[in-house]
Amino acid sequence: MNFLILSDTHGHLEKVYDMYERLNSMTPDGKKIDEIIHCGDYSRDAKTIGDYLALPVTFAEGNCDGCNLRNFKIKKTPYGNILITHGHMEKVDCGTDILSYLAMENCCNTVCFGHTHVPVFQTDSDILMINPGSLTYPRDNTEGSCGILNISEKGMDGGIFYYEHLFGSVKKKKARGGLLRGMINYSDRF
Repeated sequence: MNFLILSDTHGHLEKVYDMYERLNSMTPDGKKIDEIIHCGDYSRDAKTIGDYLALPVTFAEGNCDGCNLRNFKIKKTPYGNILITHGHMEKVDCGTDILSYLAMENCCNTVCFGHTHVPVFQTDSDILMINPGSLTYPRDNTEGSCGILNISEKGMDGGIFYYEHLFGSVKKKKARGGLLRGMINYSDRF
């Protein structure tokens, strides 16, 4: 099974469709992307993407969806369960410990989360942690990213894919404002 993992699209889907088309032709096992996982901020985007691409989508709501309670979904697969959450209630800005415990409590060997807009693909306590970053508002000095998760009887693999690596660099807009403006804008998102 091949999953395209997205998060924090915030209503802008152009890069999502670009990445889908490119990555769908590059899957390691020669198969196409089977499903989409959307880790929140905006859940309506998840529905729109699924309808447009005619693929099943599993999603969790994020803080920009008005979700202020712990909210997660479990995607069952023949090769292990995937916990899907936005991560704001699990304090992912401070680390993935809470996510590890939540995954263990729910017998999941993979966690897909978002919120930080910074990609992660690592194993913590034998649990694969995937944050696809954001294609819309990346916070890692790139032009955006998404993730691919391949699950089979051989195990799990995949990775983070960056927009500029697949499409070339696009000239970035000059930053406006200084440190105070950035702090105010960032704090408004919580």
